[in-house]
Amino acid sequence: MEKNRLIIIEGPQGTGKTTLANYLRENIASSNLYRLSGQKDKTINGKNLSKKMYEALLAYLKQMQNIPMDLIFDRTFFSEEVYARLGYKDYSFSDIYQELLNNLEKLNYDIYLVLLYLENPLLYEERLKREAHHNYQSFSLDSSVKQQDMYKIIGEELANSKIKVLNVAMDDFDESYLKLNKIFKIRR
Repeated sequence: MEKNRLIIIEGPQGTGKTTLANYLRENIASSNLYRLSGQKDKTINGKNLSKKMYEALLAYLKQMQNIPMDLIFDRTFFSEEVYARLGYKDYSFSDIYQELLNNLEKLNYDIYLVLLYLENPLLYEERLKREAHHNYQSFSLDSSVKQQDMYKIIGEELANSKIKVLNVAMDDFDESYLKLNKIFKIRR
């Protein structure tokens, strides 16, 4: 029996996560799309809430692993780790992140972590002007570039894991789609 795919899309604001997530959902048969948002609370209480939320998510993923359905996520706990490492949170999330990562790898999925970035960082400015802003995280070119660099580090740290890390430049959406069409065997 072929494993279901678990596709996690991560990247800074302005890279095109929403656009790509919508594209994959529309073009991968038998797939569900989930959009997650982190905790607004940046204190230790927010850390505890995030831990509970992501543990519940992993329990749900475990229940879904034998149902023939690919799952697509627009953000998960990788974002929480990136934000904490960059100091956007008042706490370290690394201990919980490592535990969540270990439990994620135990699941019976083909797991893809799609890390989005822009080769031309100036595109962030243009795209961020169009995005709705969350009142708990400021968006800026500088912030997006720092996040992009941190996601790259996270991807490198996963080099020897079960998770297939895909670094995808989103400067040109059509080129990105062509690359992912081949990987995910999408016929258009």
